[in-house]
Amino acid sequence: MSQDKIVRAITADGLSIIAARTTVMVETARQTHGTSPVCSAALGRTLTAAAIMGSGLKSEDAKLTIIIKGGGPAGSIVVTANNKAAVKGYITNPMADVPIREADYKLDVGRAVGTDGYITIIKDLGLKEPYVGKAELVSGEIAEDIAYYYVVSEQQPSVISLGVLVDTDETIISAGGIFLQPLPGCKEDTITYIESILEDVAAFNKILVEGKEPEDVIMELLKPLNPQILSVIEPAFRCDCSKERIESVIISMGAAEINSLIEDDEEAEVVCHFCNTKYKLNKEELIKLLAKASV
Repeated sequence: MSQDKIVRAITADGLSIIAARTTVMVETARQTHGTSPVCSAALGRTLTAAAIMGSGLKSEDAKLTIIIKGGGPAGSIVVTANNKAAVKGYITNPMADVPIREADYKLDVGRAVGTDGYITIIKDLGLKEPYVGKAELVSGEIAEDIAYYYVVSEQQPSVISLGVLVDTDETIISAGGIFLQPLPGCKEDTITYIESILEDVAAFNKILVEGKEPEDVIMELLKPLNPQILSVIEPAFRCDCSKERIESVIISMGAAEINSLIEDDEEAEVVCHFCNTKYKLNKEELIKLLAKASV
């Protein structure tokens, strides 16, 4: 399996391009959460988008979170990324399934996610308050919803394609995505050219299956615009949970709640939603946390 990568590029005409291969990352998420094929596609697309968007954050302490609640059988999707494209995420009903779309025999991600809800994007840039943007879901297919979010919340027109190809044994064959965004002052001819290659952009994930590198695809798709590669980084599915963080969460519950755990169960088990790691605390450990919560 080829190495994952996110490639950032720009053209002299004012077009920003970010292309990513995220196959390993999405397969790791699939194995972690035991997702059905359609949930693998939904979560994988969101993870890919978060990795791409997170890679553009300036500060090392900055984080980006995407929350999608569409009312579909798959439930909510929550994904977080930092500026190194380290992502973690989960889908609340990982084994949810829906029929294949009859029109094209593809996974019906829109039906699984639903459209009765919103996409919320939170950018924590280390300031007093995080930036929170929100937009209605338009299709539940993720890419269209994020593109609509950019227009509504950030007044930024975007062309976005996200894809996850699932094998018959439910493993991930290929995953990736591409974002095209005209910068302020982008020439009209450039925008016209983007519109003329929309079908090629939509086929980005199929091109990756052929073994081409994201940077090669950028150079081929946008050759007339002479794109220049700015950076290449490797995204990864990586959770930053720890026993210390779990203990901090339990302390924040307050002395009364901790005391109840000690009296009723004499232990506690906490499962991280993002990576399914289980943390067990015995009675003695809970008593120590109770002392800290009582200070």
